Amino acid sequence: MQQAITADAAARATAPANRAAATARTRANILAAASRLFVERGFGAVSMRDIAAEAGLSHPGVIRHFPSKDELLEAVVADFTARTEAELEVQLGPGGDGLRTFGEVARRNAAIDGYLPLFTTLAGEATSAAHPAHAQFRERHAELRARSSELFRAAIDAGELPPTIDAVGETIRLAAAWDGLQLISLYLPDRVDIPAMLDRHLDRLRGPGAPGRSTAATGRAAASVASPSAPHAGTFGLAPDAEPETGYAPGRARRAQIVADASALFARRGFHATSLREIAEQAGIGKSTLLHHFSSKDELLSAVIAHRDSTIDERIAFDADASPTGYLRDIPRHARLNAEHEAGLIEVYAVLSAEAAAASHPAHAYFLRRFESAIAQFTGLFAGAAEERGGDPVDAAFEAVWLIAMWDGLQLQWLYDPETVDVGDHLEAHLARFTR
Repeated sequence: MQQAITADAAARATAPANRAAATARTRANILAAASRLFVERGFGAVSMRDIAAEAGLSHPGVIRHFPSKDELLEAVVADFTARTEAELEVQLGPGGDGLRTFGEVARRNAAIDGYLPLFTTLAGEATSAAHPAHAQFRERHAELRARSSELFRAAIDAGELPPTIDAVGETIRLAAAWDGLQLISLYLPDRVDIPAMLDRHLDRLRGPGAPGRSTAATGRAAASVASPSAPHAGTFGLAPDAEPETGYAPGRARRAQIVADASALFARRGFHATSLREIAEQAGIGKSTLLHHFSSKDELLSAVIAHRDSTIDERIAFDADASPTGYLRDIPRHARLNAEHEAGLIEVYAVLSAEAAAASHPAHAYFLRRFESAIAQFTGLFAGAAEERGGDPVDAAFEAVWLIAMWDGLQLQWLYDPETVDVGDHLEAHLARFTR
């Protein structure tokens, strides 16, 4: 009898712990299911019932743990943010690895299943101020800039970096390149080694013979070399071939209005979460009228991309006779024009390029071609600029990938914090070593 009482008491004592463990497992399952769907379809297109089905739970079962999709998203973002911040806390304390932290964190992130596509997709989507995670990502960028600046200043004080280094500026540019490399790696995983490229860039800042230089590989940033005079495609465009506009002026004007309204909605909510009916309502027409101009949402997406690229190309056309160095020197001016006149097109690019990292997205092939072509074209420009400087040793393929990644990342940061990040100024600072 006494044994039965003792066993019953033990069971009652362990019951709360068992329930807590079961709750933790269920919450983790829900977060994992939500993360998969957010990457595959985008936050806006996923419902709580979708998440419940993916997790193998009932809709009320999910609501019991997360009353709303916004709260679920907040938990997803908080989870991967906490991981990065915990690592930085260790590295900023006694015995930390200093600048090696960046490569080590990148290696750890790459080892976490699903981390890179989840973070990259949400970071792109959340550039819209209407996105429920916008404030979280803006604060995360600001916090990481502050923490990383501490590492740079400590490295300068320790003599690991030259005293002339701009700690704040280099922090912003490194973070931007990191964000951009994560995006490119989702399209070209065999050509981008993020940790190795971060290590290599930091070695460049240290200078030859400086303490703390790593022996990391240069990264798999190989690219074919195109003509040095090829037009820049990093953030301008590689639009799919579009048929010339035909028909009467009213019809062309209606198509242009539909494209403009679709661009705004795609930037705000993403492609998957935006319906043709919503676009038609925004344009003040019926859905049947919209389908008269665009037979499907995929066709409309192609028109949005073509409009973005052609608009930016027209505004910032390069001098056909410019030298490779001239092309590189002129990039910051073009970036400033983009920010001043085409902020909406920068936003739609940020959202769609992140969302389209999923291979099933109808724009995936476009962005894949864009990155491949941009790398080849910039490789040619860097190689040509090196020849103009008398054959300075330069890994043109590495520099091409790094510049494209940094430019995309700077635009992302600018969308979150336009008062702090000036894309043109940072590009000018980075390119100065290649255009003197």
